[in-house]
Amino acid sequence: MILAHGLGGSNDLPIPYTYALIGAAWALTFTFAVVVLAWKKPRFDPAKPGRPLPQSITAAVDAPATRRIVAGAGLLLAGWVTAAAVLGPQDGDNALPGTFYVLLWVGLVALSLAVGPVWRVLSPVRTVYRLLAPSRRPPPLTYPDALGYWPAAAGLFAFVWLELASPDPGSLTAVKIWLSAYLVVTFVGALCFGTRWTARADPFEVYGLVASRLSPMRRNDDGRIAIGNPFDHLPSMPVRPGTLGVLAILLGSTAFDSFSALPLWRNFVDDVSGDATTVAVLMRTAGLAFFAAVVATTFWLAARATGGVDPAQRRRLPGLMAHSLIPIVIGYVFAHYLTYLVERGQQTLLRLADPLGSGWLGDVQPVYVLSSHPSVLATLKVAFVVGGHVAGVIAAHDRSLHLLPKGHQVTGQLAMMLVMVGYTFTGLYLLFGG
Repeated sequence: MILAHGLGGSNDLPIPYTYALIGAAWALTFTFAVVVLAWKKPRFDPAKPGRPLPQSITAAVDAPATRRIVAGAGLLLAGWVTAAAVLGPQDGDNALPGTFYVLLWVGLVALSLAVGPVWRVLSPVRTVYRLLAPSRRPPPLTYPDALGYWPAAAGLFAFVWLELASPDPGSLTAVKIWLSAYLVVTFVGALCFGTRWTARADPFEVYGLVASRLSPMRRNDDGRIAIGNPFDHLPSMPVRPGTLGVLAILLGSTAFDSFSALPLWRNFVDDVSGDATTVAVLMRTAGLAFFAAVVATTFWLAARATGGVDPAQRRRLPGLMAHSLIPIVIGYVFAHYLTYLVERGQQTLLRLADPLGSGWLGDVQPVYVLSSHPSVLATLKVAFVVGGHVAGVIAAHDRSLHLLPKGHQVTGQLAMMLVMVGYTFTGLYLLFGG
């Protein structure tokens, strides 16, 4: 089974979690003090152009041949994984779970951070839709604006439910059913609503979009590929219904990932459920939903807890501030899953190279470069969590300078600061196994 908890607990890590918590609180408090005292004017602007790369790079990336090759590679990889899932060994040596949980879920974040929202080109659903649907004919239905990102939020919750709350997350059958449902829903939605459905309802495309907002790579208004400050790019996250829900599910599920590994929670679930698997699944589902709801509620209340704004502006503040959660989400993803991306990712690639399990690779094994250096791994975990929170505080402060009136720019951020410190304490406490 593919598990998603990195190292086991605090005993596996050489840094005492108390020191990590104290250090994180000081880092956030110091950051807040600096930005309040020395950061008087907003510095980040999503309209600010980045430094353009040579025109030849933009031309090469946008060339129809390049797009076809990348889309074809994505479709070919999807077919290869499907063949491995169906024809390969029907046990733990199958490449499908690793591809699903590691390469897709974590690798997509790393790739989107590096080059932007690549799932728009790699998505096999988009590729098949472009091949089958007439390009000039409008879709039969109009996607309702009120839906926003809520379908994608539901898909993301379905993914983390399978990983963290289902009876057997490593089951080949369960992963196949999930992917089959995903393909059907996404493709039928594209046939009905066009590519707007994939842009707003495909959980992986929205997930990649979230990660890409922290990428230094972007496009200027003239369409040219450029490189610039990721903090200028962050506020470009579209504010639509469900934006905060998507981020709350991503952050809350990662926190529940660590919480569900605590012996206290596992023993409680076992004691209450006994041998009733359905009861255990319902309890884990409730816990997962609770963590996502706590993130959404606390952030929503903190964003609205300011004076000097009219009711209409107050209602918009949670969405306008939601992008400040993106660095925290990315920090948690790498803190939790870096080991799996580096080491399980190698294992998955080896299995994909031998999809039928014929053994032609011999004794080739992954290089456990992180697990063999626990001090480095522990330091990286803390750095990702603390760095993500510090970046979140900076992004939230700068955006507050844009949105809040001068008399409330400092006091209006106090609730958000308390929430950020609470996220840091809770995240590191859970990351180190309590």
